[in-house]
Amino acid sequence: MPVSRIALTNFRSYASATVEPGPGFILLFGENGAGKTNLLEAVSLLAPGRGLRGAPLAEMARASGGVGFAVAVRLGDIDLGTGTQAAAPERRQVRVNGAPASVNSLSEWLSVLWLTPAMDRLFTGSAGDRRRFLDRLVLALEPGHAHHSTRYDAAMRARNKLLADERPDESWLSSLEAAMAEHGVEIGRARQSTVAFLEERLANAPDDEFARASIELTGWNGGDLAASLRANRPRDAAAGRATEGPHRQDLAVAHRAKQMPAAQSSTGEQKALLLGLVLAHADLVTDRRGDPPILLLDEVAAHLDPVRRAALFGRLDGRGQVWMTATEESLFDGIGPASRYRVTPGAISAS
Repeated sequence: MPVSRIALTNFRSYASATVEPGPGFILLFGENGAGKTNLLEAVSLLAPGRGLRGAPLAEMARASGGVGFAVAVRLGDIDLGTGTQAAAPERRQVRVNGAPASVNSLSEWLSVLWLTPAMDRLFTGSAGDRRRFLDRLVLALEPGHAHHSTRYDAAMRARNKLLADERPDESWLSSLEAAMAEHGVEIGRARQSTVAFLEERLANAPDDEFARASIELTGWNGGDLAASLRANRPRDAAAGRATEGPHRQDLAVAHRAKQMPAAQSSTGEQKALLLGLVLAHADLVTDRRGDPPILLLDEVAAHLDPVRRAALFGRLDGRGQVWMTATEESLFDGIGPASRYRVTPGAISAS
């Protein structure tokens, strides 16, 4: 469902702001630093996690507010709200139609995908960055993935801490390893399923201005994780971390036509590969969930030549609600009907 209304209170650069967009393109333009990405970040908080910046919650509260922040959204006849209070700046609260809810439950209502300039380095960055990107793709298809990831990480942290003791409690270690195995298997299954479906979608995608990627999941490939963790205790204690499990997986991406790792492709090709990957995933989400995801594309038009820009607008048309930012309104030329907003420091006005 598209966002029909979003209201911000003490969020980033906004003391108060309200936007009531339409269901298609939402175009935000203004100078660098005006607050365009801040608005996208607020929308990204409709998904579990820390949003498109991955920032601490305390940083999202307006410095002069002193009372936390609030993001209130209307989706059809559903009201979603999230934010923090000054007394607990790192504790995120969620409400659905006024009733308290868990952060992970947000993925049951809608899916949100985003591209930011920082993600241009995804293919040359760390495996952790690619895992987080992949998990965002998985979450859009399997909302329960957030639960398993949270439980797995908690058990792994507790095990790492316990292994640092000279005489760790054997029964407690076994219990933690059983929890890691239980949730780790589900994490691996969900990732592999998403990668397989997405790879099939990419293989059958038409050739156009956006290079097609080929993808595969590498690293840990399942097996009896509890037994592996038990056998690896001495090595893991020395390393100070678990050396085997889904947290060691990576998303391998290549340029399909050239059969070349994405990291070795040109900057323009990497951008096109990433866009093509996200668009293919958006199609998959639409087919699987019955509703298109909300897409947040930060400064994406500025990094494309006119031909690819026009092709992008064409591929995005009719895909549901798409939020885009640019420094100049002219970068949206040719996009057709849209909700347009000029963003200035602390304010948003319809254009």
